[in-house]
Amino acid sequence: MGFDEKGEEEISEIKKTGKEVPDGPESEIGGISRDMSEHSICPTEEEEDDDDRKIELGPQCSLKEQLEKDKDDESLRRWKEQLLGSVDINSVGETLDPEVKILSLAIKSPGREDIVLSVPEDGNPKGTWFTLKEGSTYSLKFTFQVANNIVAGFKYTNTVWKTGVKVDSTKEMLGTFSPQGEAYTHEMPEEHTPSGMFARGSYSARTKFLDDDNKCYLEINYTFDIRKEWLST
Repeated sequence: MGFDEKGEEEISEIKKTGKEVPDGPESEIGGISRDMSEHSICPTEEEEDDDDRKIELGPQCSLKEQLEKDKDDESLRRWKEQLLGSVDINSVGETLDPEVKILSLAIKSPGREDIVLSVPEDGNPKGTWFTLKEGSTYSLKFTFQVANNIVAGFKYTNTVWKTGVKVDSTKEMLGTFSPQGEAYTHEMPEEHTPSGMFARGSYSARTKFLDDDNKCYLEINYTFDIRKEWLST
């Protein structure tokens, strides 16, 4: 997860997908600024600079409180209503903390069936989690559900090591999402596995799903292989 054709370390372009924040005060809910910046993307590994810096977002508010704030500002009120959509405020409006659950993970590659990944409760798959073919094109697809409250600055990070050396680091901002019954689906940009004798072998990796409060909803520590061919199914 997260290679270019040459196997060099790269940072994926940050972009928003899913239910994007509509036009209006940018990433601001109830007067609490949640502008996305370089520092709002949390560091994944100990080696990265500015590890201990943490953005201060102010107190979390329930949905009811967010709707009450600035209710006299017509444009802000409409923006909030558009973001929340058909959310039943009476059922979730008093809850402060959002709940995000990753429902499924799958690796897609052209001309092949998806590799569906099973995530154990402790986030640590035993043995080799999956195998990729060298020089192949693939992408990660996942679905997630948001409940209780808005999750701001939801993002995906992934770091890969080979023989103890970091070979890739990927970060992607997914966006701000309101609670709803229907699951959200996101597919990462296509990646290319490296090829050649030195590219083949075993890798270790760590994937995280976090928000702007640096709250981690899922952390997965795993190993995977790159081989000459796909595993037979």
